[in-house]
Amino acid sequence: MTSDQPARPLPLWAGRTAALLGILLVALNLRSAVAALSPIISQISVDIPLTPLMLGILGAAPPLAFALAGLLTPRVSKALGLEVSLVVAVAAMAVGQLARALAPNAEILLVGTVVTLIGAGIGNVLLPPVVKRYFPDRITQVTTAYVVLISVSTALPALAAVPVASAFGWRVSLGVWVVLALTALAPWIVAAHAHRKAVRLARATEEDLGIAPPPGLEGKLFRSRVAWAIMITFTVSSINVYAMFAWLPALLVDTAHVSQAQAGALLSLYAIVGFPASLVVPALAARPRNVGIIIYVAVGCFVVGYLGLILAPAAAPALWVVISGIGPMVFPLALVLINSRTRTHPGSVALSGFVQGVGYIIAAASPLAFGALFQGTGSWATSLLLLLVVSLVGIPAAIALRKPRMLEDDLALQS
Repeated sequence: MTSDQPARPLPLWAGRTAALLGILLVALNLRSAVAALSPIISQISVDIPLTPLMLGILGAAPPLAFALAGLLTPRVSKALGLEVSLVVAVAAMAVGQLARALAPNAEILLVGTVVTLIGAGIGNVLLPPVVKRYFPDRITQVTTAYVVLISVSTALPALAAVPVASAFGWRVSLGVWVVLALTALAPWIVAAHAHRKAVRLARATEEDLGIAPPPGLEGKLFRSRVAWAIMITFTVSSINVYAMFAWLPALLVDTAHVSQAQAGALLSLYAIVGFPASLVVPALAARPRNVGIIIYVAVGCFVVGYLGLILAPAAAPALWVVISGIGPMVFPLALVLINSRTRTHPGSVALSGFVQGVGYIIAAASPLAFGALFQGTGSWATSLLLLLVVSLVGIPAAIALRKPRMLEDDLALQS
């Protein structure tokens, strides 16, 4: 397929069945490694002693592994191609999940977790450009579908982990996700074989049309306003989400005086609120004039939600959680922008790696900073004010993204 968008959408399955199945199945695997482990960590600790240091490393592993994958994936994709890179990513997820299920000690558990997360991180980076390659006529619809499935891959393992572990043991609870990962392997093996010539043709066509990305694209992204604006949008969402998932239950117990069970339910509510946004935002983002508005609304939700938790946490904790939980709507927005603001597949890969690599590195520090401020001041308000200020950084990004400038055009102006 070329980078030109057809005048009319093709039938969804027309010549790209394997790719569509592969995209959806990869999305179903992207968060299972994270969500399946933490609910049963106490059961694992009975068989495998886990020190506080090891627990801390396991907790910090997801954003750090995703950041590493974000920085490395453009080079891997350039060497292997999108399809083969996804085969490698899915294989890593399956092997890592199996290693965790069979782990005889904490070290193997950690290695399996890191391998799985790096595979998932590669998938994170490659899904936007692979949608652009195979579905340039249906970017919004396919992006919506896989973002919804990412949400499912977060919720389903978390809900199933404890019941399965209680019935069959924690090794089975972790091991069942190997099967799901293996189902995503076959479509990409088929796609890698069937589309090898098509990929070479697409690259040649880009060169003929004069829309090939600039050489050394990855090293030039730091000069692009488009890249920075999308990265900031993604990072604002990630910082808030990682901090809230780490600390929201403890914060609500202390400030809103809810029980541990109620705090856990409110954390689930925070996660569920983002589901409708994953259905609506990609469609809204298809219109450039809406992009800034979406970011402004998200920033406003963060600000109002955090002010409520600071000033009147016990008055309506569920309301503040819902409002602040709407803010991460900019996560699916960033994924759409990676495609809609690039002209070429290599440009999409490079931008996806930059946005997610840098974004996850910064986001990895947010739970630590949030907790350190609380420990230092004894007040959750200070920590929430930090998130509020960080959220305001999204406003300049919204201003920069109001004009539908493409990454490659932006880089051409900078050179």
